[in-house]
Amino acid sequence: MTATDPRPSGAPAPRRSRRAARRRGSGSRLLGVAAGLLLLSAAVGVQSIRLTPEELSAPITYVGAKGDTVDAKRFTVRLNSFTAAKAVKTHTKTVSTDNLFLIVDASAKSSLKPYHLGQPVLLTADGKRFDATDRVDQSATLATKWIQPDIWAGGRFFFEVPAAVLPEARVIFRLPPELLVEQYPPEVEVDLGLTEEGARKLAATPQDVYSTVEK
Repeated sequence: MTATDPRPSGAPAPRRSRRAARRRGSGSRLLGVAAGLLLLSAAVGVQSIRLTPEELSAPITYVGAKGDTVDAKRFTVRLNSFTAAKAVKTHTKTVSTDNLFLIVDASAKSSLKPYHLGQPVLLTADGKRFDATDRVDQSATLATKWIQPDIWAGGRFFFEVPAAVLPEARVIFRLPPELLVEQYPPEVEVDLGLTEEGARKLAATPQDVYSTVEK
């Protein structure tokens, strides 16, 4: 599923008159109509490029749900599962929270050349945004892996959030900021599918410690 391209679209071309098409010797008139349409298209094009810097940097958003394979053209993402924990253990340390760690398991691949994914953002129902936490070593996340053409790579991302923001939350995946230099950069927005009841159950039964250490 893909969201609509935010770029303005041109006005539809007027239909040519049937009467004019049937007349003999109407070649010059048809050329005039064609020239008029070209001028109209050019005028629409000029209007469409008068965009603000915010409009030029606005992403094209491709949307999906947990388990969907969402193709953003330059990269493809699938959010496989998620869980909650009160602490996260890595090779170097264990960090705990008075809120919740939301751990997102995802897979990704690229289309043409290798990329790293950027750290994702959690978008809440009321428009708040939470960056992935910097308290968990980035080496434990999917962001450190190369996303290769047509080869799935899997890993995790970690958010530290209040339980109250989980209902209807979505996760947004992007390329790193240094790669987002083009107009209309792609992003993938995945709905976790958490209702109020589902969010309460998740928050009520977090793991005591989520470990990234391979056994």
